[in-house]
Amino acid sequence: MITSLRSEHKEHLQLLISHSEKVINDFCKLAEDYIKTGPDHKLYQKVASKLNLTPEEIQNCIYAIVNLSILASKQQLNEEDLRDSLLALGFSIEQQTELNKFHNAQKSQIEDLCKTRIDEPTYHDLQWRFEVQLGTRTLPQQVTPLISMDLILKSQQDSGNIELSHHLLQTDPTNLVHLANEIENALHESRSRYSRRVQKTIKNLQH
Repeated sequence: MITSLRSEHKEHLQLLISHSEKVINDFCKLAEDYIKTGPDHKLYQKVASKLNLTPEEIQNCIYAIVNLSILASKQQLNEEDLRDSLLALGFSIEQQTELNKFHNAQKSQIEDLCKTRIDEPTYHDLQWRFEVQLGTRTLPQQVTPLISMDLILKSQQDSGNIELSHHLLQTDPTNLVHLANEIENALHESRSRYSRRVQKTIKNLQH
């Protein structure tokens, strides 16, 4: 039996239970595409209008299917265990058959994802200085301000040691302001509800 189901996951599964096995089969296809290529928001809007749901509810159904398969893989459930778990959650025999088909088809890929570690370098320090490029012989009155930066990132090696890497960058004030705005927008997006759900999915894959 599946254990450690969060209340949010149970709510998403309840959305699936209210649909026919044909609709669940369609959701399984969307979940397969999600695993391969990521979310398709335009498609979710079209599906939502057909089913009289919101795009967010469509995404929640897809997340429910993917997370269900992740949990089944992590807990090493066989087909019978997964079937009993789905029936206990309220799915019909026809519905659980569709979900079992999805899990069996995607099992190897999901297991590979669960084994994958995402070790991206993280910020350690930033050193910068303001420079001025004086005019040239052809443009003697031109003065170009520049900002030189040494971006230092850290990453953990397999041995457990921390390795620092230096990335030398140089830009003018205009591009620096543009870069700062883009980073601010990215930080704002990372706090959105959708991004938090993606982060939870990645965390599930890593643990």
